[in-house]
Amino acid sequence: MTEDNDTVELDADTDATADDAAADDADLEDAADTTAEQPDDAADAAEAADAEAADADAEADEEPRFDDDVMPDEDADLLIPVEEYLGAGVHIGTQQKTKDMERFIHRVRDDGLYVLDVSKTDERIRVAADFLSGYAPEQVLVTSSRQYGRFPAEKFADAIGARARTGRFIPGTLTNPDYAGYIEPDVLVVTDPIGDAQAVKEAITVGIPVIAMCDSNNQLSNVDLAIPTNNKGRRALSVVYWLLANETLDRRGADTVYALEDFEADL
Repeated sequence: MTEDNDTVELDADTDATADDAAADDADLEDAADTTAEQPDDAADAAEAADAEAADADAEADEEPRFDDDVMPDEDADLLIPVEEYLGAGVHIGTQQKTKDMERFIHRVRDDGLYVLDVSKTDERIRVAADFLSGYAPEQVLVTSSRQYGRFPAEKFADAIGARARTGRFIPGTLTNPDYAGYIEPDVLVVTDPIGDAQAVKEAITVGIPVIAMCDSNNQLSNVDLAIPTNNKGRRALSVVYWLLANETLDRRGADTVYALEDFEADL
């Protein structure tokens, strides 16, 4: 994969060492031998993280505080009006930020929440759609361990003809040919690199690119293309997956256009 500095800087650390890859292979081979009923450490960690983030998820899904200072360029040409991004809370980050995500953060609010630059969210949705349109639909895999991401991820997969694995990601899905659910996708889309850590780890092991919805607290060392967004709120994830689906279909020349309502799960 090559970088185009005029459009987007991919976020992968492409200089991972062979020793690191070998170590990951060994770890994954051990994990792949477990059954679906035997919890692996990565899944347990993801479930624990989700439990700890339950309150944050609920808060992020509440009616977001309207604040129109969410990008430096007020005249940016967005896919949807900025008010629609605001209404879904796409811009609402966490109270933590990583160095990796600094370039996607517009400012910090008085309450300590980081505000993501929605013009960069919009830009990265377009770049991701360009990228995904170059793959056979069935070779795209979408995952989401987060509850609020499962329905829009599945709807996205259905809309573009991809495959989805939501909920707990079974170890060995991408690395163990003896596992009944083994698949060989060409690209992975994840809702959260933290919650979907097992899927990301296996994607890196088999050498396929990773597109990830990333909040202000995410690290990008194993992510090839980040879409900065609130990846915890129900409406935010619905909007981002909806736009990504329509943009991907548009680049394929498809006539189908989905409505946002199609991506919103009933409460």
